[in-house]
This record gives sequence, C-alpha cells and structure tokens, in this order.
Amino acid sequence: MTAPPKTPMEIALDEARLAAGRGEVPVGAVIVDDAGSVVARAGNETRQRNDPTAHAEILAIRQAAALLGAERLSGCDLYVTLEPCAMCAGAISFARLRRLYYGAEDPKGGGVAYGGRFFAQPTCHHRPEVYGGIGEAAAAELLRGFFAARR
Repeated sequence: MTAPPKTPMEIALDEARLAAGRGEVPVGAVIVDDAGSVVARAGNETRQRNDPTAHAEILAIRQAAALLGAERLSGCDLYVTLEPCAMCAGAISFARLRRLYYGAEDPKGGGVAYGGRFFAQPTCHHRPEVYGGIGEAAAAELLRGFFAARR
C-alpha cells in the first residue's frame, strides 16, 4: 500500500528538519501553485550562506519566481513552519502571494501576528489571507528541541 502524499506543511516540516541538520534554525517553507503542486521548497540557510536574508520564506519565493518566470506569485500559497518575521512578511506582500499558512507563532520575532504586524499596516500594498497554527505542535517542538540542545 502506498502512503498518502505529504501535505505542504509536512513538506515544510521536512525542510525545517533538514535545516536543523545543517545547524540552521529549523524553519522550512513550501510554495504551491493554484493546482496545489509544489513549485518551491527551502529551509533556512543564513549560516550556510553567511546571509541574514536567507530565511526559508525568502529562498522559496526566489525559487518560485525563477521557476514561474514572474515576480508576482498571485496564484500561489506559502506554507512556513514559523510565523514570518517582518522582512519575510514584506517579501510575501511584494510577491503578492495569495495565502500564508504558518505553524508556530513567534512572539519574539514574528511580524504577522506579533511585532510590527506587517499586513495590518496602512502602507502594506498586498495582504494575503493568513492562517496560523497549521502544524503548530510539530513546528514548535522542532524549534524547542533545537534551542534546548544549544543551551
């Protein structure tokens, strides 16, 4: 019997685990098109690339834009294991992603439900539909385990 296909959030969690294995903060992101096909997937690579902008969301947006040949990803949805920071929220807005699904909330560094709440600002040009708490328990446990091992 064949296992059912993984959900986009399960794939994002796989990317987060791979990031953790590289010593990166375990955050993973997946972008799917309007047919539900995965067009990009990434995990954090800030340490590997020595690039503070190499968050999973940014890398996935870059991959999807390159693959689709467009700067606007209006028919696409982003799944990410952790609430995006303000930088990533800005990129999500500029990419015109249709929906954002995220796992764990980030009271310390989040930019969607916490912090600057980027999409609530009057200067925000595009606000995706936002759904939090998707795969939250698994994403939060992965993050807790990662940081506990470093203390």
